[in-house]
Amino acid sequence: MYKRNLAKKVFLFLILPLFILSFKRDNNKKVPSADVKALDGKVVNSKTFNNGGKPYVINFWATWCSPCKRELNTIADIYEDWVDETGVKIIAVSIDDARNAHKVKPYVDAKGWEYEVYIDQNQDLMRAMNVNNPPHTVLVDGKGNIVYEHNGYSPGDEEELFDKIKSLTK
Repeated sequence: MYKRNLAKKVFLFLILPLFILSFKRDNNKKVPSADVKALDGKVVNSKTFNNGGKPYVINFWATWCSPCKRELNTIADIYEDWVDETGVKIIAVSIDDARNAHKVKPYVDAKGWEYEVYIDQNQDLMRAMNVNNPPHTVLVDGKGNIVYEHNGYSPGDEEELFDKIKSLTK
C-alpha cells in the first residue's frame, strides 16, 4: 500500500508537470512568411520585417478604404513624435489588387507618408495573417512576436495603439 501511494506521488510530481507543459501553447505568434512588393517593385518577404529590436506596426489598408486612409493619415501627423519617443516603425501594407495597385504609390507620395509601404497584390500576407478586411493593425514587439491586433478604425484608436507601443518600450 505504501509503495503504491509513493508511486502515485512520484508520478504526480514528475510526470504531471510534463503532461501539463505538453499542452501549453506557444503564445508567441510570429509574422508569417509571404512575399510583398515594395513601391520600387522589389519583392520582399514579410519574415524580413523588423525594427532592430524595437516594436513595429503592420497596418493593412487599401486606397479604396476610407477608414484606412483616415487612420494612416492621422498617424502620419504624429508619427515623428511616435518615432522620437519609442523608435516604432510603421509598415503600411496595401491590399489593393492588380486593378488598383497602380494607385498606391501616387497616393503615398501625395500624402508624404514616412512609412515603409508594400503592396500585397495577391493578398498572400493578408490571408496568412488571417486578416478579413482593412484597416487591420498588428503590433509586433522587438522580438518579432505579434502582441496586439485591432480591426477597423475610429478616431482615438491611434491613441490606444500608441499606449500599447509605449508599454513595449518601457
